[in-house]
Amino acid sequence: MRYPPHLLDEIRTRLPLSDLVGRKVRLKKAGREWRGLSPFNAEKTPSFYVNDQKQFYHCFSSGKHGDHFRFLQETEGLSFPEAVERLAGEAGVPLPAPSRESRDTEERRRGALEVMELAAAFFADHLAGRTGARARDYLSRRGLGESVVRDFRLGYAPPERYALRDHLAARDVSAEAMIELGLLIGGEDIAVPYDRFRDRVIFPIRDLRGRVIAFGGRALAPDAKPKYLNSPETPLFHKGAMLYNHHAARQAAHDTGRVIAVEGYVDVIAMALAGHPETVAPLGTALTEEQLALLWRMADEPILCFDGDGAGRRAAYRALDVALPGLVPGKSLRFALLPEGQDPDDLLRSGGAAAIDRVLAGARPLVDVLWSRESEMSPVDTPERRAGLAQRLREMVGQIRDETLKRFYRDEIEARLRTLGPGAAPRGRREAGAFVPRPRGAPERAASPRLTARASPLLARSSLFSGGSSSREALIIAVLLVHPGLLSGAAADLAEDLADLDLTSPDATALRDVLIGHAAEGEAEATLLDGRLARAGLTPAAGRIAALVRPGDRWALDPHADPVRLEDALRQAVILHRNAGSLHSELRAAERALAEDHTEANFAWLCDVKDRLARVAAAEAETDVPDGGSDPH
Repeated sequence: MRYPPHLLDEIRTRLPLSDLVGRKVRLKKAGREWRGLSPFNAEKTPSFYVNDQKQFYHCFSSGKHGDHFRFLQETEGLSFPEAVERLAGEAGVPLPAPSRESRDTEERRRGALEVMELAAAFFADHLAGRTGARARDYLSRRGLGESVVRDFRLGYAPPERYALRDHLAARDVSAEAMIELGLLIGGEDIAVPYDRFRDRVIFPIRDLRGRVIAFGGRALAPDAKPKYLNSPETPLFHKGAMLYNHHAARQAAHDTGRVIAVEGYVDVIAMALAGHPETVAPLGTALTEEQLALLWRMADEPILCFDGDGAGRRAAYRALDVALPGLVPGKSLRFALLPEGQDPDDLLRSGGAAAIDRVLAGARPLVDVLWSRESEMSPVDTPERRAGLAQRLREMVGQIRDETLKRFYRDEIEARLRTLGPGAAPRGRREAGAFVPRPRGAPERAASPRLTARASPLLARSSLFSGGSSSREALIIAVLLVHPGLLSGAAADLAEDLADLDLTSPDATALRDVLIGHAAEGEAEATLLDGRLARAGLTPAAGRIAALVRPGDRWALDPHADPVRLEDALRQAVILHRNAGSLHSELRAAERALAEDHTEANFAWLCDVKDRLARVAAAEAETDVPDGGSDPH
């Protein structure tokens, strides 16, 4: 349904955004705005702002922003119509009456959902009854007890051909409706329609509201084909646009900041038992664009966790192909492959939850998987083969639609290609990594004795990698020297943030002290600050600091710069500087841990820290536009 703009405005007006956000975020008044910790990222210093007058929120740590409806979509995974309906009810705003056609459609859908609920109850009763003994034994052997049966609403379809049909027919459900919903198999060449699911453990598939819309069935007979059987496409069920366990995982994904995708129903349950309720699975299909969009709504970097065999590797590569064109800054995938011949259920029973956690900690970035796939195709021991590898990789990178991200990928791939020489193995292929098969005849090794993580070209060139941050801290100090009023009024909280920053330059440190003293006395005039600097002998230091500001940031030193854009840029710089500092502390700790104990877990930690540093470097690079460039906001 399309909602007229005036209706949406009425809902926003009646419900202060700070009240809605305040249910999930502890907010404190900050001038004309409200401030709190980001609901999207874990952070220690607040970077999330809500403005009731503008009816808008902005999260500097994640870059997310929007209104009332967007907030519910981001934090609870609701669709836009669902968000409108909920908030309209809270605000007491009547929604337009649906058309006769939409009422009829909704009535049919409601009736179909009631039939599916009857079928789910039928399967659950049979699992609990005398006929379900063998199914209960199967579930028990796999460690799936009563709580799993209850939470996932598992059931059992008896072996008779007409058991479900007769049960539903006795409740006035027509055979036509059962066929349409995929419960019966019928057709012109089938005289008597019969039950689709027979002698199978049943896994109900539910929509975002938790309503049963389809079923998956696992055969108990060892020779039954296929082993797993799903409902067909129906008016309720479109398997390429849905995820198993989506309704339960979306809140867990919001709470943990991540989502994990595995291959099957039992894999999802095993991951939940291992302490990862934020796990979903495609529904008998390779990952589709629609399913990937659902994953990206739940987390910025979903982890795809596939079985450690050829099929699992092929599934990972297919997902890579689907994801590559749609990548945008901040949205990607990570890939984790399980040990050879094991799925999450096997690994949970053999190694416990810790074994699964180790696999997830070793998840690899998409660029590594792309490199591994293309470099595995053939040796790179001749110029022709290296040229072939370069051509394949460049063609793959060319599929990325976002021009900024495409540029970063191209830089990364070209840097890796330059490391190849006669007889060289492609950089980035780690024997311990799940995506690279061991050469035939090579002996197994438990772990590589020398694990090293190299920085990407972007990170290696960035001042972040060496810990230097002269241009960024120069920007912060120089902007405040020109616009000292930013430390008072609506942005007074910046003074506290400024005092807590770790600065490396003696000039910046000395000027920061003067700025804080100037603000503490309630002064906002730049001319008065100039006199204070002259008396302290810091006028040359101010000139040196201004000279370090990058060309793309010099617009901020204009005394007449847009104050809204100015404050936004300053807050972003402060957040980047603070995040880079904490990451460098963690980087040093990870390097010490790896030096003392060469384990895969410590190596994965080091790689993860460097990956996060690279993302901060990418965010910093995004702000480096030439004078006159477009406003990033």
